[in-house]
Parts: sequence; C-alpha cells; structure tokens
Amino acid sequence: MTSRLAVWLPETHKVFFFARSRRDGAAGGERSGAAESSRPDTSNCFLMAQSTILVVLLFLVPKIFRCGAEDDDTKGSQGHYQCICEGKSCGRRDHCFGQQCFASVILNGDVREFQKGCFILEQGEMTCKTPPSASHVVQCCYENLCNRNITAGPLLSQVPEGEPIDYSVETLIIFIVNPVVVLIVLSVVAVLICRKIHHNRMERLQPHDAENGAIDGLIASNVGDSTLADLLDHSCTSGSGSGLPFLVQRTVARQITLMECVGKGRYGEVWRGQWQGENVAVKIFSSRDEKSWFRETEIYNTVLLRHENILGFIASDMTSRNSSTQLWLITHFHENGSLYDYLQRNTVDTVVCLNFALSVANGLVHLHNEIFGTEGKPAIAHRDLKSKNILVRKNLHCCIADLGLAVMHSQTNNQLDVGNNPKVGTKRYMAPEVLDESIQIDCFDAYKRVDIWAFGLVLWEITRRTFSNGIAEEYKPPFYDLVPNDPSFEDMRKVVCVEQQRPNIPNRWFSDPTLSALAKLMKECWYQNPSARLTALRIKKTLGKISNSLEKIKLDC
Repeated sequence: MTSRLAVWLPETHKVFFFARSRRDGAAGGERSGAAESSRPDTSNCFLMAQSTILVVLLFLVPKIFRCGAEDDDTKGSQGHYQCICEGKSCGRRDHCFGQQCFASVILNGDVREFQKGCFILEQGEMTCKTPPSASHVVQCCYENLCNRNITAGPLLSQVPEGEPIDYSVETLIIFIVNPVVVLIVLSVVAVLICRKIHHNRMERLQPHDAENGAIDGLIASNVGDSTLADLLDHSCTSGSGSGLPFLVQRTVARQITLMECVGKGRYGEVWRGQWQGENVAVKIFSSRDEKSWFRETEIYNTVLLRHENILGFIASDMTSRNSSTQLWLITHFHENGSLYDYLQRNTVDTVVCLNFALSVANGLVHLHNEIFGTEGKPAIAHRDLKSKNILVRKNLHCCIADLGLAVMHSQTNNQLDVGNNPKVGTKRYMAPEVLDESIQIDCFDAYKRVDIWAFGLVLWEITRRTFSNGIAEEYKPPFYDLVPNDPSFEDMRKVVCVEQQRPNIPNRWFSDPTLSALAKLMKECWYQNPSARLTALRIKKTLGKISNSLEKIKLDC
C-alpha cells in the first residue's frame, strides 16, 4: 500500500507527488538497517528533510490559493464589473460589463432622461470626472451592481442653480456678427487716420508744389509752350466761341496756382490765380452750390456766346482742396474788379460814364438776341444784373459776368430753359413784377424786361459818380435812402410796388446835357408797366446818339 500527497499549484498547474511504498520502505529499512551500523546519521537527516519540505508546502498552499483569488479580483476591477443597464442604449439587456458603472440624468428643457449602464475601456474616465451641469449629471461607481440603488432624485439635487443658457439662433448671430462689425469699424477708423496723416503731409508739401505749378498734389502735363491767348484764339477759330476745348480745360484747371482772394459772394469766393505766368480769375463754388456752378458752366459753353462785353470763359472743373470738393469756374481776370468796387474808389467823367453804359448795353444786346444758323446762339436773359456782376476792363469798358441765374430761349423749338436753380436774383434790383409776383414766368420777353429795369439802376449808379462842373455824389446803392442795407423782399415790394418810388435824381444832372439825357433814359427803364420799357437794342442806340452828341460838342469846343 502506498501513501501519496498531491499539491496543486494554480500558477504552474503542476502536481508534486510524495510517496513511499512499504516495500521500498522495507527495502530502505533493510538498507538502512544494514547501514545503521556504518551511517546511523544519514537516515535521520533524510527523514528530517522530508518532514521540513512537507511542513513548508502545507504552509504555502493557502497563500498560493489566496493570491490567485486576489488576482481574480484585480482583473474584475479592471474590466469585469457587472452593472445594471437601463435606457435606450441597453436594448433588451438589463445588465452590462465594463470598467465603471454609472447612472445619469440628461435635462432637455422639461424632458428628463434617466439612464444606467457601464463604460468600457477609457470611455468613462473623462465622463466620470465631468462636474454636474444644467443639462447633464453623471455618477460613477466601481463595484458589481453598484448602480442598482442610485435614483434620479439625488442626481437632480446636484444640478447647479440658475436657468440653463439657451443659445438661440439670434444669439449665435449676434455673437458672430458683433466681432465682424467691430473689425469693420476699426478698419474704417484706421483708413480715416491714414487719410488724415496723408492729408497733413500733403498740406506741408503744398507750398513746394505751388512753386512748381501744382495744386492739391495734382500735376498735369504742360500744354506745349502755348499761352492762354493762343489757346483762346485757337478755340475761337474752331467756331464754338465757348472757351477752351474740354480736355484742355481740365489741363488748365490742374495747372492753376491760387494767389489771393479778391472777392466773396453768396456762391463762394473769387481768387486771382496764375497759369503759366498769366493772371486768371477762379470763381470757387462750394459743393452745395453745384446747381449754380453747373448752370453757369452750361451758359458759358453756349455756342457763339463769346463777346467783348461778356466775361471771357476759360475752363470749368471739379477739384479737391482742404478735404472738400470745390467747383471751379475759370475766366479772364480784370484787375479793376467789379463796377461796384470801381465806383466806390473812383469818380468818372462823362466819356468814361458813356463807355461804361454803352459797353453794358452792348453785352445785354448780345445776350438778349438770338443768332440763327447751323451753329446758332439762343437768346439769354441775365436775371441778376447789378453793378457787382459787371466787371471793368483795363480799357475802361465793362463786361457782364455771373450767368448762374440766366434763362435761355430758342425760337426754333420755342423752348424756355429756366434751369434747375431755385435761387432768385438780388432783391434791391428786382423789378416790380417780380416783387409782386405778377411776372409771366413762361414768357421770355418778361425776363428781358426785368434786365432792363436792373440796367436802369446800374446806369443811375454810374451817373451819380460822374462829375459835372466839378461835382459828383458819393457812391450809394439804389434805394439807399428808402430801404435798409440788407432789404427784405417785403421792404422792396412796399417801396417799389406800393409806393412806386424810384431812385432820386439830383437837380445838378439837368444842367449837363449828357447827364440829363442819361436821366431821361433811365426813367424809361423804370416804367411800372414792363411792356412800356425800352429794349436793350433801343437803349444801345440811344446811348450811341448821346455819345456822338458828346463828341460833337467836344469837337465844336
């Protein structure tokens, strides 16, 4: 009979056998008995060794089994927890296996969705660490079926206080659009700052540019070596009689240097400018008076308008100066200035007086008369004739300027072109029919008669400054003793229409044949009835007769 001991080792799955048969034991006993006399200690040592090994093995076996159980527990903690599964993702299952068990509540408005389940691999590491929010709360645990007793109540208590943020479409649009708008505004500000810096730099360079014939940073190529007179002569031979060709106008305008301001009016300023060493007059309109500038440019560009008693037109252009748009009208420059300025500074004799009157009448006749032909000229009424709009030339003859309110009429198609300028003439020089609003606005002859009324007042101004027998009155505007310096429409209507008063004629004029004839002429320009007034041609002929009579008197003397 054999006694046997077997020990199972889980790690190595090996079986150790310890056996000793009686036969072997007997044989051994015999050997040991036979040898006891020679080696008594050897048998005892062997038995002691066997006993020791058995004791050690018996002590280690429980330890080995316990370590194996602990290893199994470790494996379960790493991926083998059994968890309760509830919710849409579970399907028909009510259990699942994973590294973590969880229970969660998802809030979507008034809808609450409660779920249970497990996380596999690294899925739950970040989710379990996520703090509760207004829309989602999750709780994890790490034991088998540990999420069984977790309910929705404790999870809902972890929801932070306050309303959940609902980002609507409008809110998202605002979040997107606002930065874009801010970026655009900053870009515009940056552009404006750059333009301001550039403008300041150009202003510092402007004096240097003016010396080289440039203005506002614009330099145009020179038009050969032609003078202004050459260009005007060339344009006149072309048959237009309306100033320089348009391309040359733009060139001349870019090459003008402004020298000094010589006058200001309701439409802007008048400057003396220089172009290739020659003086020109630059009438500068502000952008709000564009209609006046456009109308005057349109009139001056009328075919066959050029006349020695009409201000010579050179060019018209738009430019930018001091960060504002300016409208330029470039004409001949007359250093004596306007008739108004000249009469304030000087007295005249009867010869100069007649020169002034006759030249103004000549210009008025040229405006009022229509020229027929292939390239004809329409009839033009000035509508704002006064001493400030008449310039004195170097030869002491006058020319009519400022055609911004002019009216054109053509008999060919019977068309009356009043323009698109809402402004009216100067109140002091208005005819009675204009003041009482009885004028026939659709009749061109009515506008010509308004010019005749104003011409009579200008003639009165000239005659007052004409000395006779060593006497001349100081300059005064018409109706100076009847209305204030800046009369209103009602002031003039009362004096001219209601009271029917006229400028005072001094008695001394009647002692001089020339002044007496002029007094008679101006009275015929002031009739209350417009149709009774003289025509421009009749005035011209009458002045011619007066001038001839004066020359005859001088020859007789």
